[in-house]
Amino acid sequence: MKLSNALSILLDIRIALSTALLPALKAVLRDPTLLLRPAQVSRIFMAHVWTAFADGVDANQRVSKEGLITPNARGVVLDVGAGHGHTVMYLDRRRVTRYVALEPNTLMHAHIRAKAHAAGFHESDGTLLILSCGAEHTSSILSSLSSPSSLSSLSPSTTHQQPPIDTIISILALCTIPSPQHTLQTMTRDLLKPGGQLLYFEHVLSPRPDVVWWQRFWAPVWVRAFDGCRIDRATDVWVREMGVDGEGGEEGCWREGEAWGRDGQEEETLFWHSIGRYVKR
Repeated sequence: MKLSNALSILLDIRIALSTALLPALKAVLRDPTLLLRPAQVSRIFMAHVWTAFADGVDANQRVSKEGLITPNARGVVLDVGAGHGHTVMYLDRRRVTRYVALEPNTLMHAHIRAKAHAAGFHESDGTLLILSCGAEHTSSILSSLSSPSSLSSLSPSTTHQQPPIDTIISILALCTIPSPQHTLQTMTRDLLKPGGQLLYFEHVLSPRPDVVWWQRFWAPVWVRAFDGCRIDRATDVWVREMGVDGEGGEEGCWREGEAWGRDGQEEETLFWHSIGRYVKR
């Protein structure tokens, strides 16, 4: 791997620091008790970082997301790690009945709400729900979806004897969730209906060993600057290992599934992207 490619990550780290360090320090000066809550400081920092990065990242991914999300997402959609809510812009409003945005960083909720309203989803009519819990908190998600106000927005045929979500979408989010393999399994088991889909666009562990070495080298630094984001996770492998019917002679979690790489990505990139669509059996 070329050294210039291995060190290219420093530019993103510099932009993050120059954008977010001063606002985070000012927040701590205004409220010194934040020193006792480092996770909240990290979220303040990340809120400013994502303001600098979000629109550009979305623009770079637009073609991939249009091909993945727009024709496939349907019914009740759960957006894992919604960020600023860019995913909602790719939803076909005629096919999607409800948008549930999962974003633990409440400082980003205003952005989600604005984009959701522009796309035709509103809390007032039950078509929009913004939750501040993480993907690992499936019981909290189910409880929120089972509240009286939520139930009133669902079709009469919907029951919570079965999982309530038709489509789970994860765009650059599975890199941050804790215990990712366990969370993927419980999310799929507890939240996703039979026949429901998992759609993902994630940066994952590179197929090249030399790039993997550098991903693991930078991971401890990147995770601090980007609020828990890991650049060294084999997310695409973990999803596949949950089992696809007809593979390995055993019944899997997925009735069908496929994953592919992003068109035109450089082999030596530290951010190797995998795109996937899996259907629960």
